Amino acid sequence: MVFVHGFGCDQNMWRFVAPAFEQDFRVVVFDHVGAGGSDLTAYDPDKYATLDGYAADVLEICRELDLHDVVLVGHSVSAMIGMLASLREPERFASLVMIGPSARYLDDTGYTGGFSREDIEELLESLDSNYLGWSTAMAPVIMGNDDRPELGQELTSSFCRTDPEIAKRFARATFLADNRADLPRVTTPTLVMQCSRDAIAPEAVGRFVHEHIPDSSLVLLEATGHCPNLSAPDETVRTIRDFVGA
Repeated sequence: MVFVHGFGCDQNMWRFVAPAFEQDFRVVVFDHVGAGGSDLTAYDPDKYATLDGYAADVLEICRELDLHDVVLVGHSVSAMIGMLASLREPERFASLVMIGPSARYLDDTGYTGGFSREDIEELLESLDSNYLGWSTAMAPVIMGNDDRPELGQELTSSFCRTDPEIAKRFARATFLADNRADLPRVTTPTLVMQCSRDAIAPEAVGRFVHEHIPDSSLVLLEATGHCPNLSAPDETVRTIRDFVGA
């Protein structure tokens, strides 16, 4: 079972979820290059200009550890990173779990992504001009759960630990990506977990992902915000466990 964290996070974000599966699975957590305790000298701006570079890393880890029948759990943008990995080597994956996925953050004709082009341009401009200020303002919005400010503070701290230049590039790779055409190509059984009142991936986005992945199921969580692995770990574990049959 491979857990893949989202933008601005690191493997520590799985500390309430991953241990619940250690009795039944070999559990693997890691930091994307540029996050957490990763080796920053391994960062290649060209490789990581798109999500494909991160998907290549997932496959490299799987090969290095000789992992097969993998249940890949991807949070946020890493739901798409995991999907891209599965499209390259579908035989390696038993199932995909997508937590708060979005195939495209930008609105388009007939498609609700949750953000206008002006929204995204403003977000990226804010990131470029004042990353720490953006992190302080945006992390609580992304987390949701205003009644539990310590959660927003944790995400803020995680954002602020990330190298700003790398974070800016990862943000561009994330928020300008469009993986809608990839969804129908997925052959791996997939669970889409959609939170309530998610400012980053609204319900329409989760439903779109589910409706366009052939062998997928959708679970609407009671958890609110974009990070149920932190805000509602028990519900997150229970939902994944029901899907994988563990």
